[in-house]
This record gives sequence, structure tokens and C-alpha cells, in this order.
Amino acid sequence: MTSQPPEPTGRPAPSPELRASDADREAVVERLRDAAAEGRIDFDELDARLEQALTSKTYAELAELTADLPKPDVPTSRPPLVLRGGMYGASLGPGRWEVPGRVIAHGGVGGVKVDFTRVECRLAEVTVEAYGETSGVTIVIPDGWAADTSGMDPGVGGLKDRTTPDRLPGTPLIRLTGSGGMSGVVIRHPNRRERRKLHDNPARDLP
Repeated sequence: MTSQPPEPTGRPAPSPELRASDADREAVVERLRDAAAEGRIDFDELDARLEQALTSKTYAELAELTADLPKPDVPTSRPPLVLRGGMYGASLGPGRWEVPGRVIAHGGVGGVKVDFTRVECRLAEVTVEAYGETSGVTIVIPDGWAADTSGMDPGVGGLKDRTTPDRLPGTPLIRLTGSGGMSGVVIRHPNRRERRKLHDNPARDLP
């Protein structure tokens, strides 16, 4: 069977005989874990393929491990989504909204809240560029999603990261950048009141 090497998004496929990097191996590992979560391969086979992925030397060896799996959808590139708090504040979600690869939130005077709890996101990563400014920015992510806040400047208002590091297969990583400004930035999972509202409204979008 002739297999093609992995096709990174936006780049031409590398030659099969080229040496793979740690990042290439990790990408295949994530794809295999997603396939297991979808029921495409069982966990015994997952363990065997993961071991092979971590010891693969070339793109061709990695390609063999995913040759019988559907190719991942490549999301259409979308412009950044920009939210500005203005005088009265701004909020997005909870509810179904299309997530771009980059969200920019300016707290302004009224503050901004970005709630991802009911979105369907097939991106591997979403960059949220948050600027707390006068009234701050709050970001809410579902349980099972994780955040990387290492690129965030806490500013005067600070950064409060109340998320857990336990990331489920197939979920995006929220990469938080920007500055806390005067009032800071908070990223967290739903609080008790939000969880109750989600529980009471399981089958429809919330306002």
C-alpha cells in the first residue's frame, strides 16, 4: 500500500522519506486519540499505534498509522472575531456560534464576556487575545477544554486562570494572549449558576 505523509494545514505535504519531528509525531498521536474516542479503533490498537507513532522516524512511517482513518476536516479560514466592551459591555454565548481561529476582546468601559460552553469547535487551537482595559474580560470554557496562558501579560489587573489542565481528546486548546490592563482577565469553567442554567436548558441555545 502506498501512503502519503501527513498533510499539515496550509503547507504542502513533505516527502515520505524525510525525518519527522517531535511535533509531527505528537500530531499523529492526537489524531489517533481522537479516532479512539470516536470508536474507530479500539484501545488495544490505540496503544500499539501510539507506541509506533512515538518511535517513527519518517513521515512515511507516521502516514501508515493513519492511512485507514478519515482525513481531518480543514476549517475554512475566517477573519478574527472582535468584541469591544464600549460603554455598555459586550457578551457572546452561551449558544451556538461559529468559532474562528482568533478572537479579540477589548474590555473597554463595560467589560466583555466570551462563553464557549455551547459551541461546536473543530479547531485544534483557538487564540483569544484579551485586553482587560477598564472593566475586564471573562472567558468561559467547557469542562474538558484546556488553556495555555503563558503568553498573557497580567498587567495591573492581573490574570486569574481557574481552569483545569485535563484536556479531553478532540477538544481545542485556548491559547490566551494580550494584557490584563487595569481590571484584569479571567479564564474559567462554568460557575454554579451557569451550570444550573445549562442543565435546565439542555436542548436549546441560551440567550
